[in-house]
Formats: sequence, structure tokens, C-alpha cells
Amino acid sequence: MRVLVTGGAGFIGSHTVDLLIEKGYQVRVLDNIEPQVHGGNKPKYLNPKAEYLFGDITNKGDWLKALEEVDAVIHLAAIVSVSQSMYQPVRYLTVNSIGTANMYEVLLEKEEIRSKIKRIVVASSKSIYGEGAYVCKTHGIVYPGLRTREQLMKKDWEVHCPYCKEYVKPTAIVEEKPVQNLSTYALSKYDTERIAVNFGFAFKIPTVALRYFNVYGPRQSLNNPYTGVVAIFSSRIKNNNPPIIFEDGRQMRDFIYVEDVAKANLLALESEKEGVYNVGTGKPSSILEVAETLIRLFSSNVEPKITEEFRIGDNRHDFADISKIKREIGFEPKYDLKHGLEKFVKWGESQEAKDMFDRAEEERRKYFK
Repeated sequence: MRVLVTGGAGFIGSHTVDLLIEKGYQVRVLDNIEPQVHGGNKPKYLNPKAEYLFGDITNKGDWLKALEEVDAVIHLAAIVSVSQSMYQPVRYLTVNSIGTANMYEVLLEKEEIRSKIKRIVVASSKSIYGEGAYVCKTHGIVYPGLRTREQLMKKDWEVHCPYCKEYVKPTAIVEEKPVQNLSTYALSKYDTERIAVNFGFAFKIPTVALRYFNVYGPRQSLNNPYTGVVAIFSSRIKNNNPPIIFEDGRQMRDFIYVEDVAKANLLALESEKEGVYNVGTGKPSSILEVAETLIRLFSSNVEPKITEEFRIGDNRHDFADISKIKREIGFEPKYDLKHGLEKFVKWGESQEAKDMFDRAEEERRKYFK
């Protein structure tokens, strides 16, 4: 079975390629070696047993070449940053939304290619949910919107019930939670998901969209200030700079190790199920806890800098309910945060790290005060 992995030279994609090859699949990769991620250089970790097409998902001709004689697609190619997407909306929608639509236009036009494809898996994102899910003592499960600037100016970080205005407690997010799409990135990933699911239904191609939570692990760029917080903090620490923490550091996220995400991709490919699934651990961790753990593992003397500043659009808490993917696809995360961060730091100690955080923040502040 030949599987096309778009974005297969990237962070999640390369681990997925390695696992597929280990399991006996033939793998073709379509990747543009995005300069923001790779600095314009092909990474050394590329699996030599895969076939590589260096092209772009915004180019239908590249899609046409990539899709020929493949049996399944794992579509991971995307540009990733919530904050950057808010001042580069055309770029994000062009790559993530139109790039995905290009695949389906090729499939529309080429029945001989479409008829061979037995399954498609696409990468969605927890960012589509916006603010997390909460429990109110009076109103039960509630889905608040963004906290207002006025609230955040008072350093009132926690979330209030949208009905009675009392404080609420975070709870796990189920797939049925209404989406909020509070950034261009989130909107582009929801586009990816909906395009895939809708055309999958129309073409009778079984399709799965995986809503990744906060993915971290080896091969995550330590030179890209728009990547995940684990890599950004690590780059700061390796350059003897303090991790910068917004609000009070108690905001919680669901951090999942990249090898677990690759396993979820494989299980989704091999399953007969269709639909959308959360991919996380189901266990929340605070941003401050992550920073302190990384400092200890890197044996650094820096201390986290809690700024009590805020970014409009940041949600307070989110973590996944993974009961559906466990039940229907058999996914069970292997790594807890402690062991995942230990493996990440063991890899990261030998990696070059350019701390570009200040430059990225300066860029963001030009548009959002």
C-alpha cells in the first residue's frame, strides 16, 4: 500500500513517515521544505526509504504528481501559528485552506486517481474550539467565549460563566463542543477538516480528521518562534534567557508527545471508522509547570518570567476528552508529560537553537498593541 504524506519532511510528518515505513508501507512525501521551519535546508533526519517530491500544496500540478498511484493520503502540510495567522491571513488561508481544496479539485478532475484512493486522514487542530469547556455550579457544562480586554486588564485571568458570571472550572473538551475559530489559523484548519469530510462523503472516500492538541517532541524546530511553546521555551533556556510566560502561568494545556500523534495517524489510517477525533492525553498541565520542568531538565539557572501581560485571543484552559478515539480507533497515549519532556530534552541538548522570540513578539506588537 502506497501512502502519500504531505508535510512528511516536517515535525509530525517525519515521525509519521518513519512509523509507516516501519510497518511496511510504501511512502511518498510531498513537502516544500518551508523556510520558516527548515531554514531552506532539507533536514538530515529524512527517511531514505521514502520517495520525496519537493513541491507545494498550493500548486495543483504538484498535487497531481503526488497523488498518482497512491492508495491513501495523510494530509499534514500546513503553516502553523495562531498569532502570526492574525497578521498574515492571506498566506494562512492560501496554504492551509486553498492548499487542501487543491487536492480535491485534482480528485474531482482525475477519476482514475480518485478511484484508487481508499482512505484520507487530515490534520485538524484543537485551536478550532477556541476557549475551552467549563462546568458552572448552576448551569452545568458551558462554553464561554473569549475573555474581554476589560477583564484581562484587571488581571482577572479565570473564566466566568456566560450566564451567571460566576467562576467556572475547566473540564475536558469533547468533539461535540461548538467551534469558535478565533484565529485565522483556526479557521484555516476548520476549512481543512470540513473540506476533507464533505468531499470524503461526496466521493465515498472514508475520511478522518484528527484534532491535535499541543504536540511536542524531537524535530520540532528550535529556530522557529511560531512553533509550540515547548520548543519556544527550550530555545530561550538554551540561550540562557528566561521563558516568557503570559498571564500568571496557571493556564492549562494538553501536551502530547509526537510519537503518540504519529501512532494516532497510523491508527486512523488503518481503522474503518470515519469522522473527527481529538488527539491528546486528556491530562492538563500548566504552562508554568512546563517551563519549570524544562529548566530543570536542561540543568539551567534561569527562572521563568511571569509577565502578567496578555494577548487578546489567547484562551485560558483547554484539554482533550479522548474517550472517543480510545473507544473507536484504539488510541492510547504512551507518554506522560514527564517522560515526553525527558526524551525531548535529551534530543534538544545537542540541537542548535536560535532564540527568535523577541523578534516575533516585536512583529506581533506592530499589529496588536
